Amino acid sequence: MKLFYTPGACSLSPHIVLNELGLAHTLEKVDLKTKQTEHGSDFRLINPKGQVPTLQLDDDSILTEGVAIVQYLADQCPEAGLQPAPGTRAHYHLLEVLNFIATELHKGWGGLFNPAMPADYRQQVLQRIAGQLEGLNQQLTDAPYACGDAFSIADAYLFTILGWAKWLHIDLAPYPQVQAYLSRIQARPAVQATLQAEGLL
Repeated sequence: MKLFYTPGACSLSPHIVLNELGLAHTLEKVDLKTKQTEHGSDFRLINPKGQVPTLQLDDDSILTEGVAIVQYLADQCPEAGLQPAPGTRAHYHLLEVLNFIATELHKGWGGLFNPAMPADYRQQVLQRIAGQLEGLNQQLTDAPYACGDAFSIADAYLFTILGWAKWLHIDLAPYPQVQAYLSRIQARPAVQATLQAEGLL
């Protein structure tokens, strides 16, 4: 498999999952501004959406969208327990969490990278983020991981989005459980290896 990625972008999530599962893979960096890969290919010919993550499977087919990719990867190694068995209530809870991260956190936080965002709208977004962080801080008081007591693919995604706080200048000091969560996930060997590979350490 080959993962097309941009350092620190949402492609960090499936990259972490690949390393957590020990799945053989290669990496190809993408410049999202120029839509060129590090080997000079037009990325839009690989993924017409022009976005990472993009996973090229061993048969050369392409899978896009981070939530779909991490579920696919977890299905390759069900014994690792990175997602509950399909059909179980726990599995639907995982889908609930993944969808919340994708639609509420990822889209909301990601918009702040746009320098053209009007200042008043930016303040509205930051207020909404503060409410989200308060909720996460409470949730992580009750359980150490996004879906309870065990690390899952949802944690790879949540860690990725929360990690953007440092680039967006979002102060996490009022949310000690969120800070502890980030430290806990970052300490995992697979996460360390992923951050190292992307030049983020």
